[in-house]
Amino acid sequence: MTTTTSPIVQTSAGAVRGTADRDVLVFRGIPYGAPTSGARRFRKPEPPARWAGIRDALEFGPATPQEKPIADTVVAQDEDCLVLNVWTASADDGRKRPVMVWLHGGGFRNGVGATKASDGVNLVKRGDVVVVSLNHRLNVFGHLYLADLCGPDFDGSGLAGVLDIVLALQWVRDNIETFGGDPANVTVFGVSGGGRKISVLLGMPEAKGLFHRGIIQSGAHPRGVSKEMASGLAERMLHRARLKPSEVATLQAMPVQQVNDLIYGLIDDEARQGLGTTRMALSPVIDGTHLPAHPFGGAAAPTAAGIPIIIGTMKGEMGTYLVRTPALAEVTEAAVADLVRPVLGARTAEVMAVYQQNRPGITPYELLVAITSEDRRLLSMHIAEQQSSTAPVYMYQNAWKSNAGNGMVGAGHGLDTPLGFGNGDGRPTLGTNPNRHEMAALLADTWIAFARTGNPNHPGIPTWPTFDPDARQTMILDLPCHAEADPNGIERRAWDGIAVNMPWEGPAFVGAFNAE
Repeated sequence: MTTTTSPIVQTSAGAVRGTADRDVLVFRGIPYGAPTSGARRFRKPEPPARWAGIRDALEFGPATPQEKPIADTVVAQDEDCLVLNVWTASADDGRKRPVMVWLHGGGFRNGVGATKASDGVNLVKRGDVVVVSLNHRLNVFGHLYLADLCGPDFDGSGLAGVLDIVLALQWVRDNIETFGGDPANVTVFGVSGGGRKISVLLGMPEAKGLFHRGIIQSGAHPRGVSKEMASGLAERMLHRARLKPSEVATLQAMPVQQVNDLIYGLIDDEARQGLGTTRMALSPVIDGTHLPAHPFGGAAAPTAAGIPIIIGTMKGEMGTYLVRTPALAEVTEAAVADLVRPVLGARTAEVMAVYQQNRPGITPYELLVAITSEDRRLLSMHIAEQQSSTAPVYMYQNAWKSNAGNGMVGAGHGLDTPLGFGNGDGRPTLGTNPNRHEMAALLADTWIAFARTGNPNHPGIPTWPTFDPDARQTMILDLPCHAEADPNGIERRAWDGIAVNMPWEGPAFVGAFNAE
């Protein structure tokens, strides 16, 4: 490395020049994969070609093409998006720091690894860790399953976006030591869609050994999409484009917008026909090879054995989405029943009564938030139950509340992104509570402790016991924190016998109200 203000580091593909931000070295937009456009579209990723000389790594690279502009960032969208970013205190002092690899949210549809909320500077300065974030393929470009229709050249197409992440983790294994990181101590962490990706990685043989622990924040994803469903969607898309499977090269050559128009036009038409197709159908596919089975079907996947995880949710997940409809602040109890009935069915009144009895004085809006937030907690509990038989699991519920949206956001989805990065001002939905910086420090210290040792306990919190399916020990993350056995267990048990579906399997709150 040459200087701290213009650091140069050698990677396996060539040298990169970074910059300094508040005494932290930052390398932006480093290619970890080759271009994925043209003939490479829908195919497994490949490593990047070597470059000569020194490549500037000063600007964040493009996000994968998606339907809408990306909030909280200024990066462009481009199909050739396999880039990553590194934050580190030093790249030449011989230290081996814990590595924290951030996987962004947005379901498997949208998002980017470069936002104000997920800026790595404060985390590096607070915990002397190395932070990595990345972009990868999403939606139709990352999960259109073509292997059965178009042959072995498209092996892995239904998981291309997650195989991108595997390639990025291989890059970390091979290169992170030159950035001051320890390739033998890698934690993947992510919120919402990022947590979903970690859930899937735990079931992928190719990811085994590339990371050593995981933090799944509001993103449990125990089941994948079947080959039959995924292949049927791809077949209907080709039919809509008036293409035979043998003409897939035409689809690969189409402009990005035309491809998006094809798939989303198809999905919207089928939704209007009541066929149940949703955008979330473009998610990781159980292809029998790269994802052999559901990651957490009847049991944790063998590849997940021995990997400690932190898993949990915000207490009022849906507040982040419901605030978009301010009139819901005055929702009536009868309207709440209508909104939750598609999932609860004939047991709607019974379940609502349990929440009302367990939370005396609860308002109809608070009741709506509580019930519609529950599926994320139950899916997370499902993974915790299975993974706890193979490794230490630490379950949490984050109860810290924002005052944004006149209090409607509450303990809403995604607040733990800026909080976990120590970025108390990282997102408007954090509101103006003066204690947001204290909560950000607490959560960052907790994530750092886990990344360092595989155990989240540290002097700033009470003892956090491991989870087991009997006691269901859970840390309530708040100011102050406390551990509790089976918090709101009566509400959890009220769901016994009610299906908690993935978004492509039938009515569910995950995916409703524009949620990811």
